[in-house]
Amino acid sequence: MQRRNVLAGIGTAALASIAGCLGTVGLDEHEASPAGVDSDVRSETGYELVGVEEVGVEETVGAAGLSETVVVRNYLTECEKAVGVEPIGEQRAAVFTVLSTPQVGVAGWNVNPVEEMSTAELVSLVEDNYDDIDNISHEDDDEFSVLGQTTTHATFTADAVFDGVDLEVNLHVTEAVETDDDLLVTIGVYPREVELEEEENVRELIAAVTETLDDEDADEGTDDEGADDEDDGLLG
Repeated sequence: MQRRNVLAGIGTAALASIAGCLGTVGLDEHEASPAGVDSDVRSETGYELVGVEEVGVEETVGAAGLSETVVVRNYLTECEKAVGVEPIGEQRAAVFTVLSTPQVGVAGWNVNPVEEMSTAELVSLVEDNYDDIDNISHEDDDEFSVLGQTTTHATFTADAVFDGVDLEVNLHVTEAVETDDDLLVTIGVYPREVELEEEENVRELIAAVTETLDDEDADEGTDDEGADDEDDGLLG
């Protein structure tokens, strides 16, 4: 499974719609900064930072023979944990990801659609962009504090395929919160078989999101878009 096919769908499908707005006001490039997760909380919950991946959206806009290329750069900060899953044993099947995407202002308005997307809209992009996860069903909503801001946190169930095995999984999604320049969305997924432990772990990870990577994570985690293409995680 290719994790970018799932999670990059949010950054790609949603942000493609802002390219025209950027082109009309002369903003041909906009870039987010990668977010992080507190290293102490990662250690306590058993999650490992496995990569910080740039996901670029590139669109050509214009008419009448005049065009320009508009680029929006987003980042996925990806953490994984090995959990026991029957019948395939210990696998990196628990995944927590933070998407950072730039706030893009035009005439005082943010035109990045992620800002206004509900958890249902965000998770539908996951389903639409990934063949091996389907039957997503909403379970519950509650309020959660991320970076000191109250936002909606939703839990969904879904069917997924991992290493050729059908699994029931839980998906946790939060609506976007703001940093000075970016919007952050979190996504956690794990097999329902380990729900008793991992639900609380994902909640702790959400609460531990940081606006930036610490220096050690920045040195260790950065990947380019062409890396890590093998089947190495539930959404990997």
